[in-house]
Amino acid sequence: MKHNQKVELRTGIKISRLSLGTAAFGGLYKSVAEEDCTATIDAALDSGINFIDTAPHYGKGVAERRIGQALLGRARSSFVVSTKIGRLLVPSSDDIDEFFMDADNTVERKLDFSSSGVRKSLEQSLEKLGLDSVEILFIHDPDDHADEAIMQAYPELDRMRSEGIIKAIGVGMNQCETPTRVIKETDIDMVLIAGRYSLLDQRAEEELLPAALSRNVDVIAAGVFNSGILANPVEGATYDYVPASKQILSKAIRIKEVLTHHKVSLTSAALQFPLRHPAVKSVLVGCRSAAEVKRNCEDFDKVIDAQVWQDLVRIL
Repeated sequence: MKHNQKVELRTGIKISRLSLGTAAFGGLYKSVAEEDCTATIDAALDSGINFIDTAPHYGKGVAERRIGQALLGRARSSFVVSTKIGRLLVPSSDDIDEFFMDADNTVERKLDFSSSGVRKSLEQSLEKLGLDSVEILFIHDPDDHADEAIMQAYPELDRMRSEGIIKAIGVGMNQCETPTRVIKETDIDMVLIAGRYSLLDQRAEEELLPAALSRNVDVIAAGVFNSGILANPVEGATYDYVPASKQILSKAIRIKEVLTHHKVSLTSAALQFPLRHPAVKSVLVGCRSAAEVKRNCEDFDKVIDAQVWQDLVRIL
């Protein structure tokens, strides 16, 4: 399987097996230059990656604006864009973002899963992206607002899908319980699950992925490096954005040792693992430079023998 191979989703949308996440475009943890964002988009699209995911959350609209600038002049048919609803951006004079270094601090995030909030959020996103439409809208992180997401946001998204304003509805989260409920109680098209189906964490395999298969819901796997430890499992490496426990670090090191024995890199295995499940259609990886895009494409495309996966089963 190659990174630029296209897969057709249940809605007819075709996306690449490797996709581009853009949280870094908002300056997540460290600033990134706008020209580097453009170079990253160019490298991705030129390599055959056609699916770009973003959200108002990323830098409070900065990532969306930077994507819009980078896509200028590109044929609209050459890329698929998803963004998210659930966080409206409203004026503020004192909201300083501590996580997104390039954030627009003239606005702040306001959680809003209402029907009017859905429409307003999409309007804001389209304006920043400079687009007339996006293919996919995800309900973003409704952890404590599952009822509102299902009873208010989803019906509005369903109307928008019927009207042809969007092509697909999804939910994007880093836990499994709520997306599983959304699959069972609505007619969503996609789930973007971050960090819960990786070499270190297969919780999605218990209920989420079987539910997705049974309802023909496409799954996009994100967070496949579990915030860093599966890129470099050393003391101080992060798992779910905090320093990894000794148990998690030990498991990551054991996985790396098995792979090293087979002369396979940990990053290659981390990128390819989720697609071994039939519910998973694409792996979404964040990048902040053209070099990172190139490296991820190369790692994704390396052939891993079946024996390697068999040897990993004992650990996983």
